[in-house]
Amino acid sequence: MPIDLQGLKTKAIELLKCLVNTPSISREEDKTADLIVDFLCEHDIPTKRKFNNVWTISTNHFGVGVPTILLNSHHDTVRASENWHTDPFSATFEGDKLIGLGSNDAGASIVSLISVFIYLSLLPHLPYRLILAITGEEEVSGVKGVRSILPELGFIDLGIVGEPTQMQVAMAEKGLIVLDCLARGKTGHAAIDEGINALYIALDDIEWLRNYRFERVSELLGSSKLSVTQIKAGIQHNVVPDLCSFVVDIRTNEYYTNKEVIAFIRQKIRSETTPRSYHLNSSRIDPEHPIVKKAQTLGRKTFGSATLSDQSVMDFPTIKMGPGDSLRSHTSDEYVMCSEVEQGIDLYIRLLEGFDFYNG
Repeated sequence: MPIDLQGLKTKAIELLKCLVNTPSISREEDKTADLIVDFLCEHDIPTKRKFNNVWTISTNHFGVGVPTILLNSHHDTVRASENWHTDPFSATFEGDKLIGLGSNDAGASIVSLISVFIYLSLLPHLPYRLILAITGEEEVSGVKGVRSILPELGFIDLGIVGEPTQMQVAMAEKGLIVLDCLARGKTGHAAIDEGINALYIALDDIEWLRNYRFERVSELLGSSKLSVTQIKAGIQHNVVPDLCSFVVDIRTNEYYTNKEVIAFIRQKIRSETTPRSYHLNSSRIDPEHPIVKKAQTLGRKTFGSATLSDQSVMDFPTIKMGPGDSLRSHTSDEYVMCSEVEQGIDLYIRLLEGFDFYNG
């Protein structure tokens, strides 16, 4: 019996509408997790759930030791800004356009990947084990997001992370370090020559950070980048400040690990440095990987992405690919085109149906 692909696409748009209509701010995604579980159950697909992460594993693969592919996207959203012209939690249709918070980032990817999983699960057999995981807390890199379930999924050979890339293939992604820095001095009266000005210590460190250039440059991601983005010091005009705090935003390419960068900076500046996390590393897949080659035969372009995703916590080869446009993410009146979702489903299927890990 042929698979009703158009029916799957219609249901995908309906699910996307329901997801938009259900607030799912990071760490508050329980209701959209319920929706995803219910939708999969309606298609006779059993699910597992931990926190607000929902996943399922295909049963129609064959052979022992077949490779595993993970399909992943996130159902949490950022908070809505005050500049929306429509209700961000009510899907609004304007012709082909669906407007609503999370429609583009990453609702379109969610419903496309779910549809593709259902389609592939209905095939007689797959040459690989397929896992679908729709997860939470991506927007805040939370500990209860995809990181919390990866150990339960077993060994994964390849991940496809659904994010709005216009269905082009991000082969690499910059990592992120946020450093909280603290310069320590000694208080004194500003009118006389006493005290050690922590602000001046911080300024010397900031000057070094401003001028430093990383040596290893990536063809896909360019240079790693340091930006001082916040600073705070002083309690009143006539007191030499004994403390000055500042924040550094660091975007790393694949040639540097986060631990390596943090250790290097600590050798170069006087201020104390406390990283908010170590785990948001850069990622890169071999350009000769069969999934990249297969995508290129489908006319997909490859690029390096400056934006962060759950790729950063995956220690196996991944690509980032999904319907929509990252330029619409986190913006007022966020939207996706319904036709983009339908085309995304088609492209995912063409990419994965019959995919051979050895020949693409």
